[in-house]
Amino acid sequence: MTYTIRDQTEGVVAVARLFAEKLHIAYGERVIVEQLDLSIPEGRITALVGANGSGKSTILKTMARIMKPQKGGVFLDGKSIHQMQTKEVAKQLAILPQNPVAPEGLTVSELVSFGRFPHQRGFGTLSKEDKEMVGWALEVTGMTEFADRPIENMSGGQRQRAWIAMALAQGTDILFLDEPTTFLDMAHQLEVLKLLERLNREEGRTIVMVVHDLNHASLFAQHIVAIKHGKIVREGTPHEVIRTETLREVFGVEADVIYDPRTGAPLCLPFALAGEAAASGANVVPYDIGPAEPASSRSAPEEEKVGAL
Repeated sequence: MTYTIRDQTEGVVAVARLFAEKLHIAYGERVIVEQLDLSIPEGRITALVGANGSGKSTILKTMARIMKPQKGGVFLDGKSIHQMQTKEVAKQLAILPQNPVAPEGLTVSELVSFGRFPHQRGFGTLSKEDKEMVGWALEVTGMTEFADRPIENMSGGQRQRAWIAMALAQGTDILFLDEPTTFLDMAHQLEVLKLLERLNREEGRTIVMVVHDLNHASLFAQHIVAIKHGKIVREGTPHEVIRTETLREVFGVEADVIYDPRTGAPLCLPFALAGEAAASGANVVPYDIGPAEPASSRSAPEEEKVGAL
């Protein structure tokens, strides 16, 4: 079973192997998500965005089988993931939670080897295939030279790359990340996001991430889902979602929307809280780029993008 995802301008955008139907999620009697339908496009980077407390992390955890919904279901290749065996699910999707902590003294390679657990039998001895996957995950994330170093001696960006390597070592097609750039400085944020972009482009990974920075979502994701109070307000390409009216409704801010000169991606520049300008009597109207797509594309080679400047 698969679902197709459509946008307003391009028709069918992608096929979804992973989707949720009529999700109802609550903490005790507090309802977070109700009657949610969400499809994840295969082979794309999807960003879940929304204000604090909007339910985006709860949705991500439920779709990754960390949480169980009260009603509705999450389906992977037509099967309910909450009825599948844990190891079966772990062979198909991996999740990197917020702020993971490794035991003291654990080396990078030891951490990455934990990703092979779903594939191990008996006493958990690494097979030749396991060791090859660990080596590949270290190489693709640029962590081979740090393999024997303790995790606590790594920088923030290096630690995140090590955790991503562990998730990659699982050998899954789908990767979930809950705020992967939290508490990282700008350079380390870009380091992690460019790694995810490369994994998507070169390895074809389906990546779903919760991000707070809307400009990061626009620059690195092909599909954005804007969430408010556990409901989808708008979803689609960055050009369809990063709009002044969406920013006002979802985040409660007035913002200008402009083009990135290198990629053509829409970027938001917040300048006031929603209603603030009207309350002060100021005549301030946000500038919106409109629906037009730029000539450049994030799928174009990097040298073409820079050459277009």
